[in-house]
Amino acid sequence: MKRAKRLYILFGVLVAVCIATVCVLQYDQKQEEIQTSGESILTVDADTVSALDWETETASLAFHKDGSWLYDEDEAFPVSEEKISDLLAEFEDFRAAFVIENVTDFAQYGLDEPVCTIDITTSDTSYEIQLGDYSSMDSQRYVSIGDGNVYLAVSDPLDAFDLELSDMIAHDEVPSFDEVSSIRFDGPEAYDVVWQEYTEDNTYTLCSNDVYYKQDGDDLLPLDTSSVESYLSSISNTDFSNYVTYNVTDEELASYGLDDPDVTVTVEYTELDSEDETPSTFTLSVSRDPEELAAQTEEEDASSAAASSSSSGESEEEEITAYARINDSQIVYQISGSSYEALMACTYDDLRHTEVLTADFADVTGFDISLEGQVYTITSKESGDDKTFLFGDEELDISGLETALTAVNADEFTDESPSQKEELGMTVTLDSETHPKVQIEFYRYDGAHCLAVVDGTPFALVPRSDVVDLIEAVNTIVL
Repeated sequence: MKRAKRLYILFGVLVAVCIATVCVLQYDQKQEEIQTSGESILTVDADTVSALDWETETASLAFHKDGSWLYDEDEAFPVSEEKISDLLAEFEDFRAAFVIENVTDFAQYGLDEPVCTIDITTSDTSYEIQLGDYSSMDSQRYVSIGDGNVYLAVSDPLDAFDLELSDMIAHDEVPSFDEVSSIRFDGPEAYDVVWQEYTEDNTYTLCSNDVYYKQDGDDLLPLDTSSVESYLSSISNTDFSNYVTYNVTDEELASYGLDDPDVTVTVEYTELDSEDETPSTFTLSVSRDPEELAAQTEEEDASSAAASSSSSGESEEEEITAYARINDSQIVYQISGSSYEALMACTYDDLRHTEVLTADFADVTGFDISLEGQVYTITSKESGDDKTFLFGDEELDISGLETALTAVNADEFTDESPSQKEELGMTVTLDSETHPKVQIEFYRYDGAHCLAVVDGTPFALVPRSDVVDLIEAVNTIVL
C-alpha cells in the first residue's frame, strides 16, 4: 500500500515537472518570436557619414572624413576612398532574412561577445552594428543593430569588414599603356624609345610590324614590337600590393636603393578608355636592396677563384629583395625577384629583334645562295597566294627553307668580325622598293655557334644546329 502511494506521489511530481517544462517552452516561444523578414532594417546614406570604425578579433581600425577620408592613428596613411565606399555600401540597404523579436538572451546568438562591432557616425545620428555567430544551418550571420531584435542578415558584413590596415591603402595606379608615344630608360643603358607608324618608305626596318625604335642620334634602330609590349606588360603585371612604407623619407629612400635606382622607366602614353584621352606620364623606379646587393657582390668576389677552378658545382638560385616606387609617390613596394629581373631586362639587346631575317617571308621573291663554292638561284613568279618559287624551271615547295630560315635566331648579340670560313651565304630579294634585298652570311665560330652577319655588319652568335638545318633545307632543293 505504501509502495503504491509512493508511486502515485512520484507520478504526480513527474506530471508537474512536464507541465512546468511545457509552460516554460511556451513562454520562451512567446517571448522570442521568429518571423520571416526580407525587409530593409538599416539604411545609411554614405554621403552623410563622417566616421567609420570597427573592431574584429584581429584588428581595430578607425577612420574619419575631413574632405577626404583619413586614418585616425596616422593621417599620412593614404586611405582608399573606394574601399571606404565599398564598406559603407553594405548598409545603404541592409536587409534581414529573418527577425527574432523580444530577445532576452543575446549570448545564444554570440552577441554577448560579438566577432565584429561596427560604428557609423553620420551628421545627425550614430549606429552600432554587432555581428554574432554564423548560423551554418541558415548560412547567415546573426546581427544586432541595437533595437532589441536579432536578425539573420541576407549578406554577411564580416565578409567585407574582416580587414587589416594594409587592405585600406590607396595603392598607386598602374596604367595598361594602351597607346604609348615614347619610353625613356635610365639604368643599365640610358636611351629613348620613340613610336613611329610603319610606312612603305620606312628606311629603318624590314619588318612591317615595327613601330618602336631606339633613338640613336639621327638614326632609329628598330625594336621588336612584341618584346617592347611584353616589357610594358611586365610593368602592368607586377604585383604592387606589398608596401613597406606609405610615407617614405629621403633617408628611407636610400635604404631601399631608390635614391639612385637601378632603373627608372618613364612612359608617355594615352589611355584610350579615358573620357578625355589626355596624354599622361608614368614613371617607375626599381632597385635591389643595397645591403643584399653589397653582400652578394662581396660573396661573388670572395668565391670567384674557387668557382673558376671548379666546374662540377651548381650555383644556388639567387634570392632577390627588390623595391619599387611609382611616380613621386610616398609608397614604396617590395616586388618579387622575378619582377625585378623582368624590369631590369630593358637594354637594347633585350628589346631588339633576334631573327636574322626580320622581313615578312611573304615579301620574299627569291634567293641567291652561296654554299660550298657554288651559287644557287631561286626565283618566283606571280604574287600573294599565287606566288610560286622556282629552281631553274622546276617549281618547288619552299616551306622547308622558310621554316629553317625563320628559325635562326640570336643566342647572343655581337659586333665581333668573322675570322673563320663562311658556312653559308644568301642574298634574299624582297618585294620592296625601299629594301630590295638583304645579305645574310653564316661563319664558323665554335662547336655550338655560327657567327651571323647581316648586310655586312656582325649581328649575333646563332645556334650552329639551326644553320645546319638551314644548309640541309638548301641541299634538299638544289641537290
